[in-house]
Amino acid sequence: MRLLIYNIRYATGTGPAFHLPVPGAGYLRSSQHVLSRITDFIKEQDPDVVGLIEVDIGSIRTGMVNQADFIARSLGHYSTYECKYGVSSVNHLVPIVRKQANAFLAAPRVRGERFHYFDTGIKRLIIELELDDIAIFLVHLSLKFRHRQYQLRYLYDLVRKTAKPVIVAGDFNTYWGDHEIYLFTQAAGLTSANTQGLFSYPSRSPRKELDFILHSAQIEVNRFEIPDVQFSDHLPLVCDFTILNADRKAA
Repeated sequence: MRLLIYNIRYATGTGPAFHLPVPGAGYLRSSQHVLSRITDFIKEQDPDVVGLIEVDIGSIRTGMVNQADFIARSLGHYSTYECKYGVSSVNHLVPIVRKQANAFLAAPRVRGERFHYFDTGIKRLIIELELDDIAIFLVHLSLKFRHRQYQLRYLYDLVRKTAKPVIVAGDFNTYWGDHEIYLFTQAAGLTSANTQGLFSYPSRSPRKELDFILHSAQIEVNRFEIPDVQFSDHLPLVCDFTILNADRKAA
């Protein structure tokens, strides 16, 4: 099975123009050209499951285009998405911001998504996608260190309650280094697919490991790659893996 994780930053692109006429102004401008390039890249990778971070699900920024649906239709996949802020957040009242989401794309036969919410931080959404032999959690952790630690504790409880092999993936915002998640991975019995500690941010000159695919012991990673594509400020993660328990059942 192939999993692709990508923070696409709402297809707003990269480069100096992103910060003109004022820093961060690019967040208000999405590009159909960039979205098409991201879509073509994902399609070339031929993933079974795609986890998208920072996807616009139809605001005025994109001309009301739902980016998750746009990419899913190109892949022939099913999509599930939700605003990344808590259901009671005031962000649901703010134009553009209320359409900022995370999403899973998967083959049409896949069903079984659940939405969980952290009890702290601004970005609170956790999407759980349950397949036949695995549960995949997609996250975008807080920019604040203290909030991230609370969120990791919440994630630990979710993982421990899951009977199937688990993957926890997404943008962890570990600006202080991967030691931030050491206790979480040890307690939850998870291992990073990125055994070489390759960096994923910023895409033009990667210096930090912010994006992770963490997996339980029943999952064997066959291939892990961070392609050098600069359509976003993050680089994508691509992971091919085998579910060992599923192989034994098949045998």
